[in-house]
Amino acid sequence: MNEQIQSNSSSWLFFVKASFAIALGAMLGGIIFSPIAFIVKAYFGLCALFLVSSTITLSKSMRDQHESQRLMHKISEAKTQQLIKEYAE
Repeated sequence: MNEQIQSNSSSWLFFVKASFAIALGAMLGGIIFSPIAFIVKAYFGLCALFLVSSTITLSKSMRDQHESQRLMHKISEAKTQQLIKEYAE
């Protein structure tokens, strides 16, 4: 069984976190400094918060689905290997 573990570099993790922080800051700055009524700013702020939380939930759910498929594949492969060993004996 050939198992590969992929890991992200610290540079990539920094880039992803910095990009997220800059995008979030730009969005919040745009909402705060826009010349509109406070109630509209509050609405946009809530929408932005919901969008960020939905994005995080979606990415976590997709990662969990991918990981479960990998686990199911490993279990299936292990069962196949066991059957081959039993048949070869």
